[in-house]
This record gives sequence, structure tokens and C-alpha cells, in this order.
Amino acid sequence: MANAMLLPVLISFLILPFSALALTQDFCVADLACPDTPAGYPCKPGVGAGDFYYHGLATAGNTSNLIKAAVTPAFVGQFPGVNGLGISAARLDIAVGGVVPLHTHPAASELLFVTEGTILAGFISSSSNTVYTKTLYKGDIMVFPQGLLHYQYNGGGSSAVALVAFSGPNPGLQITDYALFANNLPSAVVETVTFLDDAQVKKLKSVLGGSG
Repeated sequence: MANAMLLPVLISFLILPFSALALTQDFCVADLACPDTPAGYPCKPGVGAGDFYYHGLATAGNTSNLIKAAVTPAFVGQFPGVNGLGISAARLDIAVGGVVPLHTHPAASELLFVTEGTILAGFISSSSNTVYTKTLYKGDIMVFPQGLLHYQYNGGGSSAVALVAFSGPNPGLQITDYALFANNLPSAVVETVTFLDDAQVKKLKSVLGGSG
């Protein structure tokens, strides 16, 4: 009985030091001159108001590319003030006919807020491969859980714009098409693991800049 009563007390003493550490400083603006670590960048020695401000999302991204879309990031590398805060942002521009192909953010969930146009978006669950899709209009938001494959494409007759929030300072990005066809993985291996034929694989490698 005595041991049972002591257990909550012991747990409290174990938790308290970590709670105290979380309160020892208000922020940790990234020192980008130092290497990134699993815990984030080291703190910059001197900070000012400009470290907590970023104007980069005010300018539209260049959509003159293969996918007719552009992502302008405000991750820790561009916006050092988000270091250690568990957040970041981005701007998404999608021209008419543009698409952000199936991709994943291994280090963060995503919240997308449409400010202009129409975006068709969806994600695929990892447990059952269930697809969740929605047509988003100006003012709509949609969440994409961390690590799940998802996509967005322009579903209207005018350019679409969205602001994106992430639950981490550096969410990471892997686009499935580029992972498969924009590298030097031998075509024979790609054919084996995707069930595509040789002509299809080589066509996609040619389009996306892969080799092998």
C-alpha cells in the first residue's frame, strides 16, 4: 500500500525537471551558421524583432514548371524564429491545370487554408488505404495528418492560392513520383516494385530527369 502511495510522488519528481526546462526560455531563434540537429538549431546569441517576422509569403511562387505549382516555404531555414516552437508555414500557388503530386511530410501534420480559387485535395490512410477527398473553396481549410500521402490540384478556371501551416519547424517533403523516377534507381528495379512496364518507367524517368 505504501509503495502504491509513493508512486505518484515519484512520477511527479521525475516530471518536474522536464517541466522546469520547458519554462527556462521563451524562444530559441535558430543560429543558421551552426548545423541543424535532431533537437533543432542552437540558439542565436542576439535577437531582434526582425527574427520573428518574415515577408517571403507575400510574393506569388513561380508556377512555370512541370507541375504548374510552387511552394514558398517559411520553414526554420527561411524563418529562424520558428526554431523550437513546433510550427512553420508555406504559401502554395497552383496555376490552372497545376498539381502537387502525391507526397508526404514525414515530420509534421499540415493544415491548408485556401485564400483564392478552388483546390481539390485528399489524403490516403496508412492502415486501410482509405482515400479522403474534398473540394476546397476560398475560406476552406483541410488537415493532412503527419506522414500520410496526400495531394492537391487546381480544380477551377483560375489560379489557386493557399496558406499552409505545419506542426513542425522543418516538416520535410518527399514527392512519390520524384522518389521513384527522378533518381538513378535502375529501371528494372522500379519495374519490379511498381508493376509498371519498361516503356512506362523510362518515359517517366525521361520526364522527371531520372537515369538508370
